[in-house]
Amino acid sequence: MNQITKDSNLLEVVKEFPETIPVFMSFGLGCIGCAVAKYETIEQGANGHGINADALVEELNKTISKRVSK
Repeated sequence: MNQITKDSNLLEVVKEFPETIPVFMSFGLGCIGCAVAKYETIEQGANGHGINADALVEELNKTISKRVSK
């Protein structure tokens, strides 16, 4: 995975990019380790918590860009 999208699976993103955990937390998405995260996309999780999915994805990609660009 080189880029995170709204369709990316929450748990897969966290497993592949653990540095995104603080980003999820800062957006109020603290349940990234819950059982539902296995099945939810970023967009589904964001919508369920009243979070702007586009802003979240943008911030997540900024965070991983440091590693992906290496």
